[in-house]
Amino acid sequence: MKLALKIDVDTYRGTREGVPRLVEMLKRHNAGASFLFSLGPDHTGRAIRRAFRPGFAKKVSRTSVLSHYGLRTLLYGTLLPGPDIGLRCASEMRAVRDAGFETGIHCWDHIAWQDGVRSANAAWTLNQMQRAHDRYREIFGLPPLLCGSAGWQTSIHAQRLNQRMGYGLASDCRGTHPFIPILNAEIVACPQLPTTLPTLDELIGLNGITADNVAGTLLQASRENPSTMSATGHVFTLHAELEGGKFAPVFEVLLAGWKAMGYRLVSLSDYAADLDTANLPRHVLQFGEVPGRSGTLAVQGPEFLL
Repeated sequence: MKLALKIDVDTYRGTREGVPRLVEMLKRHNAGASFLFSLGPDHTGRAIRRAFRPGFAKKVSRTSVLSHYGLRTLLYGTLLPGPDIGLRCASEMRAVRDAGFETGIHCWDHIAWQDGVRSANAAWTLNQMQRAHDRYREIFGLPPLLCGSAGWQTSIHAQRLNQRMGYGLASDCRGTHPFIPILNAEIVACPQLPTTLPTLDELIGLNGITADNVAGTLLQASRENPSTMSATGHVFTLHAELEGGKFAPVFEVLLAGWKAMGYRLVSLSDYAADLDTANLPRHVLQFGEVPGRSGTLAVQGPEFLL
């Protein structure tokens, strides 16, 4: 059984500090992973606009955002100019590739994408995705083949561009098993590998779960077959700012636990290598809530049967 590790890198600090820590940790455990980079400005401070959304304040208080991201990061894009992550961290990104890990695109501007893509038009979406695509190519010398949307937010325009830009795989949503997405009755020829397990920040602070016992909760969830139709394994999303920071000891426990359970820890492409991606089931890509996370995000809906 495979378990894919998808690493979302959201911030300048996460790229500079969290990513190298994760690379070393993964190498110690002989684990594969996919690092998805934010490639434009770090505007984390602009997330303050979410303060009035239902559930956002509770999530912030549960997960100690200040301790994970740091005060400086929380001021980027407001009182402090947002650093250009791709320009300033190109060497750190290439070091990930050189260490043997898969790389891909997370976004251009994380906050702009997460807060804006659902209501944005085709031109805005193309601008964001093209800038990220071009910057990735500047850094790595090759076009990206993999993407995963910031905050599990997407749209019909973004899905069409996944296909048009030639991405072989995407991980833009939450769900139970790989599928071909259908959005607005339109088939998108870019397979989705949804995140199947809850994230640490979704679990901690709820139902008596703390940083001390969250690993056990997540390992138990990993024992459950994610799909009744096939043993496709799991996809776990972690964050450079969390598991590459204060949650690093928790992630060490998870890595050891998954290996003891017999999981092969792999990249998204390795996870998909044994799949017949051309004949995956077709599912509606819709929007819904996920326990422990505020707002709505892209989720795998019912199977679309002709």
